[in-house]
Amino acid sequence: MNPSLIIADDHPLVLKGLQEFLIENNYNVLASAKNGKQAYALIKAHTPDIAILDIRMPFLTGLQIAEKCKNENLNTKIILITFEKEEKIYNKAKALGVYGYVLKEFALVEIENCITSVLKNIPYFSPELLAYIQVNQTPDKLGLITKTELKVLKLITQNKTAREIGEKLFISPRTVEKHKSNIIRKLEIGKSPNSLLIWVKENENYLS
Repeated sequence: MNPSLIIADDHPLVLKGLQEFLIENNYNVLASAKNGKQAYALIKAHTPDIAILDIRMPFLTGLQIAEKCKNENLNTKIILITFEKEEKIYNKAKALGVYGYVLKEFALVEIENCITSVLKNIPYFSPELLAYIQVNQTPDKLGLITKTELKVLKLITQNKTAREIGEKLFISPRTVEKHKSNIIRKLEIGKSPNSLLIWVKENENYLS
């Protein structure tokens, strides 16, 4: 699949470098923008599969654009690229259901893996970012999880769908979704569509 992309960054060299890299690697870059206002207008006009946005831009930040897209139920998935490593900003991005968060210093190294992951509805966050802010959602809460729920979590780390998990555990996909809802409630990990996937990625070491 060749996804449609829009990219935005107020740093001309970063924007040019990213755009050239993506085009050279045969990605379908529809347009680019130098500020948040332009980027949001392009997203509204084209509804690309993915928008790769700098967090800090004039007029509208990447986070503000993500919030607008969420409120308007736009299908475009948001990937943020930034130098920001603040946990507060990271948590805000997660709360808005952002699918990708890539540090600029690793952007050209990670962006293809990030896009591939996002197209599979699997969130991607720079490993260096997670290591830097040491994000872990109180693993002690895992004590609240039942054995079956723990099996569900382990299968999620393998990117299994609800149907595949159901087949493995001999339960219905609906029961799997019920287990997921219970896990989210017990771990208090937010209500965005991909919050459980993000939690699993952050705490995979505790599930092995």
